[in-house]
Amino acid sequence: MQTTLVILGFIFTLFSFLPLITSPLWWIRILDFPRLHVALLLSIILAAYVAVYGVQSTSEIVMVVVWALAILNELRYIIHFTPVVKVEALRTEKANPTNAFTLMISNVRMVNQKYDKFLERVLEANPDMLIMNEPDQAWHDSVCKVLDERYPYAIKKPLDNTYGMLFWSRNKLHDSEIRYLVEDGIPSFYTVIELPSGDKVSLFTVHPQPPRLMLNTETREAELLLVAKEAKKAPYPAVVAGDLNDVAWSKTTKLFKEISGLIDPRVGRGFFNTYNAFVPFFRYPLDHVFYDPVFRLVSLRRLPKFGSDHFPIMITLSFEPQREHEQVHPRADKEDKQEANELIQEGLEKGEERNQEKQNSNSQ
Repeated sequence: MQTTLVILGFIFTLFSFLPLITSPLWWIRILDFPRLHVALLLSIILAAYVAVYGVQSTSEIVMVVVWALAILNELRYIIHFTPVVKVEALRTEKANPTNAFTLMISNVRMVNQKYDKFLERVLEANPDMLIMNEPDQAWHDSVCKVLDERYPYAIKKPLDNTYGMLFWSRNKLHDSEIRYLVEDGIPSFYTVIELPSGDKVSLFTVHPQPPRLMLNTETREAELLLVAKEAKKAPYPAVVAGDLNDVAWSKTTKLFKEISGLIDPRVGRGFFNTYNAFVPFFRYPLDHVFYDPVFRLVSLRRLPKFGSDHFPIMITLSFEPQREHEQVHPRADKEDKQEANELIQEGLEKGEERNQEKQNSNSQ
């Protein structure tokens, strides 16, 4: 039993410190996700060891101290998404904000066929705008009749590779584009939304590749940081939303915020975990909304599941530019900008390599 606890303690300590390595290797970056789980499990191991065997020798003292440091290392990331920390995104003080909009984001899971259950969620929530990640043609054909009747504006790109994307809006859209920023077959959307007041918002929707077995994260980092730079230079206040396949506390997300200048409504409020809906203990915040400080938060909530491995998430924002200065404005320094440019270049090169491999495979 003692040996087992020591081995487990060593493994989880390694899990805590490995992500400090700046590398796109999938087996390192995947460890950005379970920081809370590693902290909890390592705390249990430490408590069990001390309670059963005590701490007597110098080696045991060193071991327990290292375990404690590993726990603190994990907590320093996730604590920002608890009420212990001051909120980053302020709530509106208006009882009934008139210049507001509601956005619902949902990764529907391509193989999920509970189309009617999804439509129930949409009709219950009644958002002004809806982003769907992972829809294929079957999803498009099953929901478009109902949604087209309720939403006069749309951007559509269903795909059978789990990277399809659909967007519906009650608000008028301008300058809409379907773009492939890094990899062929992985689209993102850009559009300008006209609010009822006539004010305009630049919206970017994204769904980059996640870290998984034998698939590193160069292209994910590149796509997110390219969008961050575009959001910073956008002609109108920006909103970036979608399944980012990254957790809210990762170094990449932090760099994304600094480069874009956008804020995260989760900070100081909670995790709002959206994945995995099937496994209660292993859940992470992967579906995000980041926005310009000209907006004030009206509400943020996770919606009930409907058959996908992701929960939908919905946010309502109020356009209040006159109070922009009261909110946090993330800023990038020279080192941040240099790091972002290097990651973008590395990701674009990897994306070109993957595009070439796909072309060669298709030609054979």
